[in-house]
Parts: sequence; structure tokens; C-alpha cells
Amino acid sequence: MDVIIWHRVKPRLHITIGDAIDKVFLFLIILSVFWIILRIVDFIAYVLKMRATITQNKTDDQLIPFLKELTKTLVCFMGFFVLLGFVFEINVLTLITGLGIGGIAIALAAKESLENLLGSFTIFLDKPFTVGDVVKVDGIEGTIQKVGFRSTWLISPDKTTIVIPNRAMIDGVLENVTMREFRRVNFFIGLTYETGSLAVKAILKEINDCLSADSNIRDGYATFDHFADSSLQVQVVYLVVSMPYSQFVALKEGVNFKLVEIVEKHGSAFAYPVQRSIADHPVRDEQKKEA
Repeated sequence: MDVIIWHRVKPRLHITIGDAIDKVFLFLIILSVFWIILRIVDFIAYVLKMRATITQNKTDDQLIPFLKELTKTLVCFMGFFVLLGFVFEINVLTLITGLGIGGIAIALAAKESLENLLGSFTIFLDKPFTVGDVVKVDGIEGTIQKVGFRSTWLISPDKTTIVIPNRAMIDGVLENVTMREFRRVNFFIGLTYETGSLAVKAILKEINDCLSADSNIRDGYATFDHFADSSLQVQVVYLVVSMPYSQFVALKEGVNFKLVEIVEKHGSAFAYPVQRSIADHPVRDEQKKEA
């Protein structure tokens, strides 16, 4: 009795040189198409950005770069899957559904990126700041340059670029310096104890008149606050209307010079800590008694 044994022969994948050349050409064609799409996105974003600079609204200046990055990211993902499907003949839907544990691992690895992406959407919806605003985030101060797909770019006062994740921008304590209408100035000056009460009253009156006369100052006042160890403490408080920082510093300097002139005008001076020592000399006291 003859026994017939069947051998299962695995089909061999035969790739000819012509097929390889076709794949290379198809790869280059798809790559070129998506490269052209990316360049078109750049061109459209550039045109919209130029138009946005003409308008007074700064929201579009902030939104256009973000949409540009988001669109280019989606185009790159689409190009990647198109290459897998047409060039390498991989079933993309099967690949996506078959990720399983690997997909969960990728999702966990991309957790922070997704949080930053959601943070960027929160920034655009809530609008705590726009491009060009000066903000402080957890002690870091800078001018908003760009709100990106993952992070926000700031320019510090010393012209250093600071990159902060969008999640930190919305979770941290954020202060928008540009949105405030006034800057508050509060400090003390110390007058010597040799200054008489009439002179102190005259100094306070002239300081108050000086603060009231400046159109850039609101709610300014000077009061005799308390007695210190070596000086009479005068508190000076005023609000400065919103202006560029360089002008704000110049205004403060002018007020300080005016205070110096007022104090000197009324014969007073600025106090500083002084120690006086009183020593007894018993030998000299005995000599005085004998004389």
C-alpha cells in the first residue's frame, strides 16, 4: 500500500527589478505630493499671517501659527499611512486595530503630549493672553512670542527664549502684566528725627501736590506712617497708568528726584542708622570734686 505524503510548500515572494523600480517611483511620487501640500500650507499660513499683522486683533496672530503646525502634523500622519498602504501594501485599518497593548503603551507615552495639546486648546478658548503680551508664570516673566502645538515660547527681558509646556501655562499661576491698567509703586522714605513737625507737614503736602500734578499718576499720596529706630517713616504710594516699561522706569526716577529736592528744600535729610555711645569717666569726676 502506497502512502502519499503531501508537503505544504510556502509560496515564495518574487520581486522583480521592475516591481522594485515601480515601488521606488510610487514612493517618490507620494512623497512629492505631500511635500507640495506642506509647502502650500506654509504659503497659506504666510499670507494669513501678513493679513493678521494689519488687524488690531492679536488673537489671529496667535491662532495662525498653531493651526499651521496642527495642519502640517495631520498631513504628515496622512502621508505616512498612505505610504504604508500603497507602497508597502499594508492594510492600515488592520494595523491600527491590531496594535492592542502596543497602542496602549504608545498612548501612555504620548500622555504629556496630549495634555499639552489640550492645554493649547484651553489657551485659545480661555484667552488668558495673546501674542505680544507680557506675562509672569510661576516667577518667570517674558513676552509671548508663539503658542505652539505643544509649548508656548516667551522672550525674557534679557532677550532669552523661554519654552514652557502649555500644561504648565494653564496649571501655573499666570499674571498678565499687559492687561493691568496701572502699576503700583509703594515705598518708604526715612526723615531724620531732627526734622520738626511743621517741616514734616510741609514735606507731606508738597509730595502730595507733586503726585496730584502728574497726569500719569493716579491715587497718589504720602503719609507719616510710623516711628522707626532712627527715622520718621513716610510712606509714598501711587499708581502709574499703563505704559512701556522704559517710560515707567523714567517716571519713577523723576518722582524720586523730586522727593530728594522736596526734602532738601525744607531743611531735612534722609535718615540712616546711627549709634551713639555714652561713657562715664569716674576719674574725671573725682578730679572735678578735688578742684
